[in-house]
Amino acid sequence: MYILFVISLIGFIAILPLYFLSLEHQKLEKKHGKTKGQKIGDIYGIVSGWGFFLFWFGIWFSPQDRFAIPIFQELLLRLPVFNVTIPLLHLVIFAPFFAAGAWFGTKGVTETTLKVAETHKPVRIVTKGVYSSVRHPQYLGGLLAHIGFSFLLSGLYSLLSTPLIVALVYLISRKEESELTNEFGQEYLEYKKKTPMLFPRC
Repeated sequence: MYILFVISLIGFIAILPLYFLSLEHQKLEKKHGKTKGQKIGDIYGIVSGWGFFLFWFGIWFSPQDRFAIPIFQELLLRLPVFNVTIPLLHLVIFAPFFAAGAWFGTKGVTETTLKVAETHKPVRIVTKGVYSSVRHPQYLGGLLAHIGFSFLLSGLYSLLSTPLIVALVYLISRKEESELTNEFGQEYLEYKKKTPMLFPRC
């Protein structure tokens, strides 16, 4: 029953070294030459980025033990098409997390372009729009969606994995920022001083 969850979690962790490599643009270009290094980095970025999110989806949707908040358990939403029963309280919790996650994730992509999101290679530092509130809106969106889907699908192991997911996203963010500092220097350091990493200031 748990094999798909285990595979997804291991895959989520195992893809990180390739994800980190995709961020090392200068090293790749120095090692392989500018053109070839950029192509290799783009391939690393696309494979690791899509793999990262596919494994993340697997964590949410894989068969696993279910949980229910011990209030209003009798209020259920039945979806006969998918043969799923969702506690209405879980749906209420899911909605704001998913809405906020989708907003941060979508704005993060549209304000940097899909190409940058896929290849992890920005051509400039974006400091306006959603990037004026948080340095990594796409990762924040993913974390919010993770919590939302864990409640919507009542995924016990998905919910319990949240601290690990947060820690891994933090490591990715730190690595990304190290490479951005190498590439953009003082401009990025100034941006870091003004803008929170993952959670906007109240």
